[in-house]
Amino acid sequence: VTHNADGIPGDPINVGLVGTERELIAAMLAIGWRPADPITLRSSLAIAESVLLDRPDPEAPVSALYLFRRKQDLAFEHEVGESADRRHHVRWWKAPDAPGATRPLWLGSVTYDEGSGVSHLTGQITHHIGPDVDAERDALMAALGKAGRVDGRSQWPGVGATRDGRNAGGDRYETDGMIDVGVLQAATGD
Repeated sequence: VTHNADGIPGDPINVGLVGTERELIAAMLAIGWRPADPITLRSSLAIAESVLLDRPDPEAPVSALYLFRRKQDLAFEHEVGESADRRHHVRWWKAPDAPGATRPLWLGSVTYDEGSGVSHLTGQITHHIGPDVDAERDALMAALGKAGRVDGRSQWPGVGATRDGRNAGGDRYETDGMIDVGVLQAATGD
């Protein structure tokens, strides 16, 4: 699982992709997901306005979660409805290079923000995730497959079957604990 800056367990790792950063970005853009803005005063005000006034913010920031002792390398989202209150989002971390690997492995956590409010654990304003993280994993990987961006897929053991997991915001999640890993179509010229 990921962790927040205070070391509290966050969202589970449930997806993986093998490919270059360029291939990962191209695949996410091909399925209509947008890169999340970095957290700045401006982007924080924009997401607050989006949620409060039901206005779109398709590149709203996502909070930092940590894996491999560092925050996510990339984050993407797909807005649902008229504001950033509800959205699908994924954070990606480049895994340490494995001996003999020819392309990097990216591990990710994909979840659905079903609304915003106060964190059950920290008291800060945050998004609350929906509990079915497997549905988010399956939908993301299916979209990548349908777009022809994934050449092969397999499942790896992850966090393990969990019926009452809690993330750093105190939100409940459930999962079969598997990581769905796809091999991205190689970009021409790489």
